[in-house]
Amino acid sequence: MARKPLIAFLGIFRVTVFLLWIFLTFRQVIGGGHDYHDALRKSILFFEGQRSGKLPPDQRVKWRSDSALRDGSAVGRDLTGGYYDAGDNIKFGFPMAFTTTLLSWSIIDFGRNMGSELKNAVKAVKWATDYLLKVTAVPNVVYVQLGDAYSDHNCWERPEDMDTLRTVYKIDGSHPGSDVAGETAAALAAASIVFRSRDPAYSRLLLNRAVRVFDFADSHRGAYSNSLRSAVCPFYCDVNGYQDELLWGAVWLHKATRRRRYREYIVKNEVILHAGDTINEFGWDNKHAGINVLISKEVLMGRAEYFESFKHNADGFICSVLPGISHSQVQYSPGGLIFKAGGSNMQHVTSLSFLFLAYSNYLSHANKVVPCDEKTASPALLKQLAKRQVDYILGDNPLRMSYMVGYGQRYPRRIHHRGSSLPSVQAHPARIRCKEGSRYFLSPNANPNVHVGAVVGGPNVTDAFPDSRPFFQESEPTTYINAPLVGLLAYFSAHP
Repeated sequence: MARKPLIAFLGIFRVTVFLLWIFLTFRQVIGGGHDYHDALRKSILFFEGQRSGKLPPDQRVKWRSDSALRDGSAVGRDLTGGYYDAGDNIKFGFPMAFTTTLLSWSIIDFGRNMGSELKNAVKAVKWATDYLLKVTAVPNVVYVQLGDAYSDHNCWERPEDMDTLRTVYKIDGSHPGSDVAGETAAALAAASIVFRSRDPAYSRLLLNRAVRVFDFADSHRGAYSNSLRSAVCPFYCDVNGYQDELLWGAVWLHKATRRRRYREYIVKNEVILHAGDTINEFGWDNKHAGINVLISKEVLMGRAEYFESFKHNADGFICSVLPGISHSQVQYSPGGLIFKAGGSNMQHVTSLSFLFLAYSNYLSHANKVVPCDEKTASPALLKQLAKRQVDYILGDNPLRMSYMVGYGQRYPRRIHHRGSSLPSVQAHPARIRCKEGSRYFLSPNANPNVHVGAVVGGPNVTDAFPDSRPFFQESEPTTYINAPLVGLLAYFSAHP
C-alpha cells in the first residue's frame, strides 16, 4: 500500500515539471521571458570580436588574434586599433564614428541600468575613441578609411591573415569630408561625457579634439564621397549630404560643453542645414531624427524654448513611424518588424527603437505625450513599440529565431563574417590565403566560431530569413546594429 502514495507523488511531480516546462516555453514565445541582461552582455561582447589591432590581455573572444598591426605605416602613422565594421576586414571611419556616438549615448542615457556590464560597455567605447584620437592627431586631417574595399571583398580571409591592400584614405583642407568629420566630432564629444567622471583627463582630451575636428568640418565643407568616391562608394557613400552631420556634431558639442557658441550655431543653422528634412531617418548616413530627439530633451526640461522647432520635428518623427497610421513612413512586416528597403534592415530597427525609448523617457520626465492626427503616442506606447522590436530580434517572431548569435536555442549559424566562418588561428595555424577561404564561404556547414552577440541584417519584409553567407544583406552583422541595441537591452534588463 505504501507504493501508491509514492507513485501518486511521482506522477504529480512529473506533471508539475511538465507544466512548468510548458509555462516557461509559453512565456518565452509570447515575450516577457527574455533574459535581457544576458542579451546585453552578449551584445557588448560582440564588439570584442570586431576588434582590429593588438588585442589586450583581457580579450574574451578567444578565436580572434592580433591583426592589421601595420595599419598606417604607408603614411608614417600608427593607425592600428578600432573596429572592423561588419563581416569584412576594412576600417570604415564613418560608420565606426556613428557606432561610437550611439554606444556613448547608450551609456549616457541607460548606463545606470547596465549593472556589471557597464565597465565592458565603457571599454567598447574606449577601444573606438583610442582609434579616433589616432586618426585625428594631425590638425585639419582625418584618416577615414584603412583598407581597399574592392581588394578586401575579392578575398575571404581571416583578419589575422590579411594580405590585401591596406590603403590609407584621408580628408583634408583640399579634400573635405564634413560628414565623416562631423560624425567623428560627435563621437568624441559624446564619449567625453562618458569619461567625464571616470577619467577627467581623457575626457578633456576627447572634448578638445572634438572641438578641433568640428571646426575643421565646418570650415572645409563638402561630402567625403565627393573627395573619395572611388574608395568609399558604394560601401559608405554619403547619399544624404553632410549638413546633418554638422548639426549633429554641434548638438553633441553643445551637450558636452554647454558653450553658447554651439547653441547659437544650432539656432542659426537650423534652416540652412535642413534640420527638418527627412525627419523619419536615423542611421550612419542620416542623423535628422536623432538630432531632433536629442535636442528635444532640453525643450521638455523647460530650458530651451529657442529649440522648440526641433521638438516639433521630433513629434513629427514619432507620428510618421507609428504602426497602424495611414501615412506611416516605414513598413512593418506581418510579424511586426520595422522594415526599410536597402539591406541590413536591423540597423533601422535598432536605431529607430532606440529613439522611441530615449524620447519616451524624455516625455515621461516632462509628463508629456505626442499628439498625432489619428492617435496619441504616450511614453508607455513608445516603450511598448521599442520593446516589441527588441523581442522580435530575440526570438518573438514567425520563425521563432533569435537574430542575435548565441542567444536562445535557434539563431543564425552561417553569418556573413570572415573571422567567424573561417577556422581560428589556434585551430588552423597555417595561413588561409585570399581564394583558399572560398570553400568556407560556400560551405553549408555552420561557422566554426560562434560570434556571440552579433545581430545580423535580419529577415525580409515577409519575415523570411536565409541563414546563408552569400545573402549578406540578411546574414551580415554590423557594429552600428549593435550600438543602439546596447542601450535598449540595458533599459529592458532593468524594466522587463
